[in-house]
Amino acid sequence: MKNAKNRSLKLFMLLAVTGLVASTLVFQAGCARPETASAGLQPPVAEIIPQNLTVHGHTRVDNYYWLNERDNPNVVEYLQAENEYTKAVMKPTEALQEKLYDEIVGRIKQTDQSVPFRSSGYYYYTRFEEGKDYPVYCRKKGSLEADEEILLNVNEMAAGHDYYSVGGLAVSPDNTLISFGVDTVSRRKYTLHFKDLRTGEILPDAIPVTTGSAAWAADNRTVFYTKIDDTTLRAHKVCRHVLGTPPASDPLVYEEADETFSAYAYTSKSKKYVFIASGSTLSTEYRFLDAAKPAGAFKVFQPRERDLEYQIDHFQDKFYILTNLGAKNFRLMTAGLDKTAKEDWVEMIPHREDVLLEGFELFQGSLALQERAKGLTRIRIMPWDTSAEHYLDFGEETYSARIAANPEFETEWLRYAYSSLTTPSSTFDYNMVTKEKKLLKQEEVLGGFNADDYQAERHYATARDGVEVPISLVYRKGLVKNGKSPLLLYGYGSYGATTDAGFSSARLSLLDRGFVYAIAHIRGGQEMGRWWYEDGKLLKKKNTFTDFIDCADFLVAQKFTNPGRLFASGGSAGGLLMGAVVNMRPELFKGVVAGVPFVDVITTMLDHSIPLTTSEFDEWGNPEDKDYYDYMLSYSPYDNVEAKDYPALLVTTGLHDSQVQYFEPAKWVAKLRVMKTDKNPLLLWTNMEGGHGGVSGRFRRLKQTAMEYAFMLDLARIKE
Repeated sequence: MKNAKNRSLKLFMLLAVTGLVASTLVFQAGCARPETASAGLQPPVAEIIPQNLTVHGHTRVDNYYWLNERDNPNVVEYLQAENEYTKAVMKPTEALQEKLYDEIVGRIKQTDQSVPFRSSGYYYYTRFEEGKDYPVYCRKKGSLEADEEILLNVNEMAAGHDYYSVGGLAVSPDNTLISFGVDTVSRRKYTLHFKDLRTGEILPDAIPVTTGSAAWAADNRTVFYTKIDDTTLRAHKVCRHVLGTPPASDPLVYEEADETFSAYAYTSKSKKYVFIASGSTLSTEYRFLDAAKPAGAFKVFQPRERDLEYQIDHFQDKFYILTNLGAKNFRLMTAGLDKTAKEDWVEMIPHREDVLLEGFELFQGSLALQERAKGLTRIRIMPWDTSAEHYLDFGEETYSARIAANPEFETEWLRYAYSSLTTPSSTFDYNMVTKEKKLLKQEEVLGGFNADDYQAERHYATARDGVEVPISLVYRKGLVKNGKSPLLLYGYGSYGATTDAGFSSARLSLLDRGFVYAIAHIRGGQEMGRWWYEDGKLLKKKNTFTDFIDCADFLVAQKFTNPGRLFASGGSAGGLLMGAVVNMRPELFKGVVAGVPFVDVITTMLDHSIPLTTSEFDEWGNPEDKDYYDYMLSYSPYDNVEAKDYPALLVTTGLHDSQVQYFEPAKWVAKLRVMKTDKNPLLLWTNMEGGHGGVSGRFRRLKQTAMEYAFMLDLARIKE
């Protein structure tokens, strides 16, 4: 990237009519349009320095390419000036933000604990302490009445850090050691650490620039871990480490040479095998090793093939394989321990056109399957003796359910998680033999929450090509469908990720102020099966955007809201969605919150040094191919900004974002500032300490939630 250290920045102070003083950066290239909500404040205007980007004989002019330079102090000053401007514009809502924050935090049971799960004779759980941001990881030996043993107190570990994340916790087979990763920057570069649980000592073995997770071998002193590329952050090298030896001398056991693939290591549920999984969007490949022979050589399970996806686990004398081999919606197959090529796979659960097989869990007496039909999750119980096969009944119209942590084979009880738009997050144990169901814990929502005060519904909007798109929505009972209610429509629609209708206690602050909340289950996700995903990617990506618009039009037609009261939000790839729909139908929305938005599609997908680029060609396409270049160019939000009216926009990002680089939203906002013809607020908020998921800590991140809610409530003229 070009060096811009000699570019000058001119800082000056503008006195707002409100009496506020805002520092404003000007990169003079024309005049900024005053925005109505800014009460006379002038926003920062980035200097225009044209950069010609030519591909396939076509030249795009990027006036803000210089903002790509993360280490350029001028860039940091610009982002800080945008933050100051956002603070100044949002100043009148400060009281509302504080009220919202207090409400949201006030619903959280601050001293709380997860439901313990049993593994190798110990009960593991996570607890939070009042007023503390970070978890405490604990266990008890033998029974829940035993003395508590603290594995990691992240509150103590995080002291003195602006950002702190612990991940990848894994206990050794003999229960005496734990491995874990620490990230203090939010770039997802974890340093792998080890702790002796007998003495409490943090071992000197510290391995930097990893994924943060490790797979233990059976000898309790050898682990397999994955190094990531320092620039692209691609997980590509699996190494073997023996505790007490210098990490710098760790042998490389596998390197993923294909830059479209990433690799990682994990241990089978049986703990008999260590697996190395290599995966891209459309293909996977596994290697396996007897965990009792850590110095041995990994063996390929089934060589990679284009469009062949599979995942494996081990139980008794078989491997179990979830695969799309001849099965768009996946099927379950088995293989012997010595013959693992696809020619030797034996079908167990066949493919079904109307049911997506999402996952499985193995037990001594039963097989549990997680399926999806008509957009909703089903959990199916199949005893090995083929008797009494059945499904769990969840009893609601729209919901979220999933098989949870089940680390042991020798149990009749299946642990699963459940919630809905009106039911707080719940953990159940289900007896697969007697069909008894135990509610172990339901998220306690403080402040007088009553689920009966709210109504959840499922609707279907007809897309322009005739496809029925599900919509899940919730509102406080008593709503009058006269088109006057404010409504927030959320969408994602990428990577085959399903967006289920789950609970949010924070969302109550909108519902209790008259908002309707809706989720558009648009193509690009996998709600309706694998085809739903394939119909919203690559050269069909625009279906994602038009589905969202058609859902919005449906909600207006059904008088849930009107364009003057309709809001939209989405993050990451959902931020791309926001950028696309405001270009396509800006008049449809009053305001939009775009979180860490992927908006500069072509430039990013042409830059192999940017994290995720090479691994996502099968998701978005490779613009080095002209067909994909032309198609991306037709929807890329940054490239399609026009001189026209846009809705109010709040755009958020993180300086250290490892997935969508901060400069994409920064450039998008800069371009919108000089192109848009309206006077609606346009705000950029950068978490200077955070990354893709924002700042760390369970309470600190809620400050941004309160700001986003206040932004929408203010536009809806709801002041309290």
